[in-house]
Amino acid sequence: MTESQAQPIPPEAERITYSFSPGLPELLERADATLVVTTYQAGRLLFIRARDGRLNLLMRQFEKPMGVAMREGALALGTRRQIWRLDAWSSTDDGSTRFVPRRSWVTGDVAVHELAWTGNGPAKDDQNLCFVATRFSCLARLDETHSFQPVWRPPFITALRPEDRCHLNGLAVRHGELSAVTVLGQTDEPHGWRAHKATGGAVIDVPTGETIAHGLAMPHSPRWHNESLLVLDSGRGELQRIDRDTGQRDTVARCPGFTRGLAIHGDLAFVGLSKIREKREFGGLPIEHIRDQLECAVHVIDLRSGHAVGQIRFDTGAHELFDVQILPGYPWPGVLGFSKDEIDHTFRLPPSS
Repeated sequence: MTESQAQPIPPEAERITYSFSPGLPELLERADATLVVTTYQAGRLLFIRARDGRLNLLMRQFEKPMGVAMREGALALGTRRQIWRLDAWSSTDDGSTRFVPRRSWVTGDVAVHELAWTGNGPAKDDQNLCFVATRFSCLARLDETHSFQPVWRPPFITALRPEDRCHLNGLAVRHGELSAVTVLGQTDEPHGWRAHKATGGAVIDVPTGETIAHGLAMPHSPRWHNESLLVLDSGRGELQRIDRDTGQRDTVARCPGFTRGLAIHGDLAFVGLSKIREKREFGGLPIEHIRDQLECAVHVIDLRSGHAVGQIRFDTGAHELFDVQILPGYPWPGVLGFSKDEIDHTFRLPPSS
């Protein structure tokens, strides 16, 4: 058993309770999809599923789960010291599907944030998986010899050192290529982003290194929707749309939480909301004045109107979310972790056997 598998469950993660809007189960069933959420604070990977008008939450334990990516029946998960790949296995008995841990890479604590597959190759070609190594202020790929292979860093970062100089955190891929990132500050000093976290956030174009937009409050989760670039201006609790040419930002929706984690399905945006912690991390942000009103939740926003059309709120046990993803085509999947012995009795043999 590896160290990450053996970590005790944090006390605050022992019981997660939740409530949801009446239409959320129907919304997920209509999308034929499962909602995936990570909460590193509670050490949980959550699968939110719906069947026959009822909602079900499936929880599995990982150490500090952060970014999640999905491609062709493979799910990548970044954790404290490792990146995991879970593969979708279908049962020959009842046709059910489970995501089963199959591979892991020990990166050390590089502060893996978001992940994304690039290119057009199969998901199991692990060299296509790119991730944010936040402590080193760079984008990276898996490497068989080294902790990771750096592939890009902002032009103002002069050295690869584990100093979290700009808090690079979010990653957008467009047409299979690395497209844009979010940083909390355009600084080259160790933890330099902290000094101006309420106004120093920026979105940066990866191919050119140019700044697309600036003046954001701790931005996260850049995503493309059709020809529009969306971003979460987290410290303002907003989902914004950015004009790629002018950098102008328009507010699509305001949410009662620190917005972090964004998944797009059709014209729906699934936005993660978190409560805010101590002042060292979150002090001075625009949403601090409504701190007592903030939720830990996922809101579903109709991108055409900006209105919320559904939500799930975590009432106890979870206070901060990191990533939100949608698994289309998987309406009721299972997922195996390591806190129970189910994985000890789950096997897949070659057809000839």
